[in-house]
Order: sequence, then structure tokens, then C-alpha cells
Amino acid sequence: MEALVKLTPLPHDLWIYLVIDISLALALLMVMKWLAGAFRKHSVAEVLAVQDNFAFGISTAGGMLSLCIVLGSVVGRHVGQGYVNAAIGMVTFGLVGIVLVKFGRFAHDKIVLHRLDTEGLIAERGVSVALVDAASLIASAIILRSMVLWVDGSDMNALIAIVTGFTVVLCLLLLMTRVYELRYARDNQNDSFQGALRKGQLALAVEHAGNLLGIAMIVSSASYLLTYHPSGYVSNVTGWLIVGVVLSLALLVLVTISKKIILFGLNYRLEVDQQHNIGVACLELTLSIGIALIVNGVLEFLA
Repeated sequence: MEALVKLTPLPHDLWIYLVIDISLALALLMVMKWLAGAFRKHSVAEVLAVQDNFAFGISTAGGMLSLCIVLGSVVGRHVGQGYVNAAIGMVTFGLVGIVLVKFGRFAHDKIVLHRLDTEGLIAERGVSVALVDAASLIASAIILRSMVLWVDGSDMNALIAIVTGFTVVLCLLLLMTRVYELRYARDNQNDSFQGALRKGQLALAVEHAGNLLGIAMIVSSASYLLTYHPSGYVSNVTGWLIVGVVLSLALLVLVTISKKIILFGLNYRLEVDQQHNIGVACLELTLSIGIALIVNGVLEFLA
């Protein structure tokens, strides 16, 4: 068997750490589920199964996936440091992840899409808004994951670097959303981007979900270019800000060029904005995420 399968030597007590991490991860997911329905008149199960609110399901799924992405960067982080330290580290980073993801969602709802009542529209089965809401949660988690992997250790310096850097990157999501809003207004006789989402423009929501996820993926690759300094609070923040802005603008240019080449002969702006063509929107989502993944892979290789 050894001649056929070469396995990497693993710690003999790895399964204990695995049980601890998975058990705590499931507990934190239950906390996320509880938070999703804590301030609602009906339980999560009733909203999903009885009321058949698909929008709520999409939004809740985005929250669950976002927490799994964050926890995936924490699992195994404390192997070999003792079972108690592993449990404390998992709970600490998990709770920080929940708080920051929730903060990211709050900032996206109240600052980025400030003209929309996100919770109200989701309660009214607004699938378009729910899709953008889920994408914003996942985008926040992708960025947060890269920062958790970027820092060393689990001390206060690491937590400060994660919180401050994450807050700065949220500003990038706001900036790029405003750019897309200006583009939409320019191409649609000064029409409102957020107003179109409120009306249920699903194709636009799919396209913007791709924008958010693409930005998150390419900004997360800044971790390959920046060096973490435990006490360099200012340099850590400015580094993420400057590199994040450059990478976001580079993605915008690369995606625009790729759309003009790959979708040559197709007026994709007309198809999405006015004819609500979800198929074309899916192609744009794929290009945004795909180009970001390619750039991410190149930077990871060079690092």
C-alpha cells in the first residue's frame, strides 16, 4: 500500500483537534442561524418551509456560507498548541468572524445600498435584493479569510490588524459600488441602480453579485503582496488600502476588456440593464469571478 499511496505524516492526535474544531464550528453555525431569526416574528423554519420565502433562504444561505469560509481559515490553526488553546482560538476567531461579517452586512445595507430597506424587501420576497445581500456577505467573508490567513498568531495585534484592515477593505466595496452606480446611471438616462434592484431586476442583481465577489477575490490577493507587521498598525492599513484600490481598478479594466472581446457583437449593457437577460448577466458574473481567480493565482505563484 505504501508503494501506491504516499501520505504526509500527520500528528497522532489530529482527529481530536478535528473533532473540537468541527463541533465548535457547528455550534457557531447554530448561533448564526439563531441570529438570522432572532428579531423576526416567525422562526427560520416557518419562513422557509411554511411561507416559502426563497429570498430569505438565499440571504440566510449567504450568511451560513460566509461563516463557513471564515471558519475554514481557522480550522487547524492551533493544532499542536493544546486542546484548550485550540478551542479558545476557534471560538475567538469564530465570534470575531460573526461580528465582522454582520458588521459588513450592516455597512453594506446602511451605507452602500442606503436607499434600500434590505430586510423589508427580503421579507417581501425580493430575490434580487437577497442575491446581492448574500453576495455581499460572501464577499466580506472572502476578504476576512485572506486577512486571517495573512496574520501570524492569535494575539491582540493580529485581531487589530484583521479588524482595521477589514474595515478599510469594506470602503473599497463602497467605492466600487458607487462606480458601478455611476456607470448604470450614465447608460440608462440617469436611472437609479438601487431603484432597479428594488423593482426586482434579477439580471442586474446577478451581474452585481459577480462584481462584489470578483472585487473580494482580487483584493484578497493583496495578502500575497503585503508583509504582516504585528505592531505596524498604520502600514498594515495603508498597505491594504493602496494595494486594494490598485487591484480593484485593475479588475475593472481587465473585466471590461474581456467583456468586449468575449461578448463581441453583443450589446451586453442593453441586454442586462433594459432587457433583463439573466443569461448574459451570468456570463458577466463568470468573467468577473474568473478574471479575479486568474489574477489571484498569478500573484499567489509569484509570492
